[in-house]
Amino acid sequence: MHHRHRHHRAMGAAVAATAALLVAGLSGSASAGTAPVDAAPTAAETLRTDAAPPALLKAMQRDLGLDRRQAERRLANEADAGATAGRLRAALGGDFAGAWVRGAESGTLTVATTDAADVAAIEARGAEAKVVRHSLADLDAAKARMDKAAAGLNTADAPVWYVDTRTNTVVVEAIRPAAAHKLLAAAGVDDSLSRVEKRTERPRTFYDLRGGEAYYINNSSRCSIGFPVTKGTQQGFATAGHCGRAGSSTTGSNRVAQGTFQGSIFPGRDMAWVATNSSWTATPYVLGAGGQNVQVTGSTVSPVGASVCRSGSTTGWHCGTVAQLNTSVTYQEGTISPVTRTTVCAEPGDSGGSFISGSQAQGVTSGGSGDCRSGGETFFQPINALLQNYGLTLKTTGGDDGGGDDGGEEPGGTWAAGTVYQAGDTVTYGGATYRCLQGHQAYAGWEPPNVPALWQRV
Repeated sequence: MHHRHRHHRAMGAAVAATAALLVAGLSGSASAGTAPVDAAPTAAETLRTDAAPPALLKAMQRDLGLDRRQAERRLANEADAGATAGRLRAALGGDFAGAWVRGAESGTLTVATTDAADVAAIEARGAEAKVVRHSLADLDAAKARMDKAAAGLNTADAPVWYVDTRTNTVVVEAIRPAAAHKLLAAAGVDDSLSRVEKRTERPRTFYDLRGGEAYYINNSSRCSIGFPVTKGTQQGFATAGHCGRAGSSTTGSNRVAQGTFQGSIFPGRDMAWVATNSSWTATPYVLGAGGQNVQVTGSTVSPVGASVCRSGSTTGWHCGTVAQLNTSVTYQEGTISPVTRTTVCAEPGDSGGSFISGSQAQGVTSGGSGDCRSGGETFFQPINALLQNYGLTLKTTGGDDGGGDDGGEEPGGTWAAGTVYQAGDTVTYGGATYRCLQGHQAYAGWEPPNVPALWQRV
C-alpha cells in the first residue's frame, strides 16, 4: 500500500484508517458533581455532551452530514440511548441480544431480544424491538470459542471476526473464504450463527507515525500519546502496546526526556502506559484543531452505531461510527482481542490520535486498513480495559482523579472511585445495591445515587 502523509479533508462519513494509530483512550470520567436530590441528572448531563468542542462538532457535521444542532442532539440522544439500553439489558437478562442506534441524530434505539414477550417492555422505554434467534451471551460465547480456536491456526487469511448484533451473527471477514470456514469449524460455530464476508486488505500496525502529541521510543521509533492518566501521585499516559516494551524510554515531541514504559501487552491486547518524569504534567485534554483543548470528562462506552471522533496530526479531526464492540483482528504480529471497530478514517501520522465520543474517552488506536481517500476501518483498544489492567485513573476535567481510592468517604459500601465497572456489575452504596448500566471508570461525583444514567438501584 502506498500512503502519502497529507493534511487532507476526509471524504465522508466514512471510514477508517490504515494504521496502528496509537490512540488514546476510552476512558475518563466526567465529573457530574453531586446532584440535588430532587433533580437527578440526565444521561446527557452526566456524560457532559455539552463539553463537546467546536472542532469535534464541525468534524461530525462534515463527516456525518449534519448541521450543528443535529450534531449536538446526536450526542445527547446517544447518551440517553446508552442508559436506556443498559436498563433494558438488566431487565431482559439472558434474552438480551444487543442494542444499537441509527439515524442522522441517533434518534432510534433498537434493542434485540430472543423472546417476543419482551417486546412490550422494550417499546415502553421508547425503543424499537427486534426479535432474534440468538442471545448476545450466545454470540459472545461463539466468538470466545473462535478466539480460542484461532490460537492454534494461522488466521492471516481470515484476519477480522466480530459479534455483529445488528445481524445477530458472528462475522468472519476473510481474504480466502476457506480460511474463515476453517476457523468456524475449529470453533464449532455452525452456519445459523455465522456469516463470512470477503475483504481484500490485511490490517496492519504502524510505528513511526505522528499522532496528536508525538513521542519517541528509545530515540528511534515514533508514536503518539493517548490519554493522560495518573496512578496515585505518578503521572503518565496510556498508549498502544505495539509502540514499546516495558523499560523502553521515551522523549517528547521536543526531544526532552519524558518517561519510561511501565507495562506493555502486544499482541493479545494492544495496551501500554508510560510513567513520566516531573517535567511533564498530565492534563485532562486531547489536542484539537489549532491546538485547542478538547475536554475529557469520562470513559463511558458508546453503543454500536454511536458517533466517535478521532484527532490526528495528519488528517486532523475525523468522525464516524462504532461498527462493532467485540472484535478480533489479526496483524502480522498476532491477534488482538477484544477491540472496537469503527468507520472513522485515518492515515499514517494519525497514530495516537484519541478516540472520543463527545467528551467520553473511548480508546487507543491499534491499527486498521484503508485511508481517508479510499475508505477502510480503524480498530481501537478500549481504554477502560487498559485502565483496569494497570490500575490507572483517567485524567478528567472537574473530577477527583487524583488517587483512585475511596478515601473512606463512602457511606458503608463497595463502590469506590477509580474502579472500572462493566455493565451488569453490582455494588453497594449507602445501604442500597446498584447495578451498573454502562461501562465506565468511577469518580467522586459519580456515586450511584447521583448518576441514574450509569447505575440502577436493585
